[in-house]
Amino acid sequence: MGFELSSRIVELRDRLTAFMEEHVYPAEAPYFERAEKADDPFTTPSLMDELKARAREAGLWNWFLPKSYEEGPGLTNLEYAPLCEVMGRSLIAPEVFNCSAPDTGNMEVFAKYGTPEQKERWLRPLLAGEIRSAFCMTEPAVASSDATNIQTSIRRDGDEYVIDGRKWFSSGVLNQRCAIFILMGKTDPSAPKHLQQSMILVPRGTPGITIVRPLPVFNDVEPHYGGHGEVLFENVRVPAENMLLGEGRGFEIAQGRLGPGRIHHCMRLVGLAERALETLCRRANNRVAFGRQLSQFDTVRADIARSRIEIEQARLCTFQAADMMDKLGNKAARTAIAVAKVAVPNMALNVIDRAIQVHGGMGTTNDVGLARAWIYARFLRIGDGPDEVHREAIAKTELRKYAAS
Repeated sequence: MGFELSSRIVELRDRLTAFMEEHVYPAEAPYFERAEKADDPFTTPSLMDELKARAREAGLWNWFLPKSYEEGPGLTNLEYAPLCEVMGRSLIAPEVFNCSAPDTGNMEVFAKYGTPEQKERWLRPLLAGEIRSAFCMTEPAVASSDATNIQTSIRRDGDEYVIDGRKWFSSGVLNQRCAIFILMGKTDPSAPKHLQQSMILVPRGTPGITIVRPLPVFNDVEPHYGGHGEVLFENVRVPAENMLLGEGRGFEIAQGRLGPGRIHHCMRLVGLAERALETLCRRANNRVAFGRQLSQFDTVRADIARSRIEIEQARLCTFQAADMMDKLGNKAARTAIAVAKVAVPNMALNVIDRAIQVHGGMGTTNDVGLARAWIYARFLRIGDGPDEVHREAIAKTELRKYAAS
């Protein structure tokens, strides 16, 4: 099995890398400074609009959609992986190229399951980067690692559906440009377990929606991610045509959405870990303690070697999952996706933590970006399914191989 990059992908990666160096990295510090000083940290700084305009003009736009979608740029998941890795080196970069969560997953939902009318109203402006979106699945009152637990009700009433429930860690709801929520709830609690749930579209301004509060992650408000929030839905009415795919199809949509989303997170984390290792090495080469460069200490050299080994392993894990998705489909690749989803965030945490340690107290501040990187990686051991759920799925797959032996 080989993962040699085509000349086209090498050329795209080189263009992307050059854009990152010229425009994105220099913009990181002013972006976060402006976001932190703003009255609302979830108002997109104008700097982001400038970067997005440059990226779109340069043709560095919407690369995430697989080539099976007519709206996509014609890349496979495997071809996208090294490009997404480059974007992942910066927390603000994915939005610059219109390849940020949760919008990527939501756009895939519209592209795969949306009606022509839903695509025109929501997918088109999302692909243009004119609006953003949210995904409302997790609930505070139940263990949402088992999504069959969700209690939000979606009840048919004539030509409308009525939604009642409370969601939290709803990705993207706090961003002022968020215009549409994709919400998962129960339409038929008496149906078989995985046919009770449905997904429905809820425009942001619909009466009955209350944004209860933001949910900072490790006290970080994450302006780059659109923010997580707690949202209350009380007698929220939307037209019946806002139902996605049909009643009882929620789990089907969720699996179609979360598989690519999980692997995109892994791609980004590989890039983030690469940048952390680069930061670690530069610090080790330039800092002197006890009369020696830090790079001359065996413990530091061992950390550098371990980091390189772990990054290479994680990258191959991610490429393997992407390749299987292309060749066999998302469902057949689910174990490979689960393996990557457990392995890669843990790898990134290890590498970032070592970089923090070499930087000492400075590493815990926002001066070098490692603290924010650590927060992002740590959350992804929970986001899109906790490690424990993925490990359980992997173990079941392994055990089935030997059930008759």
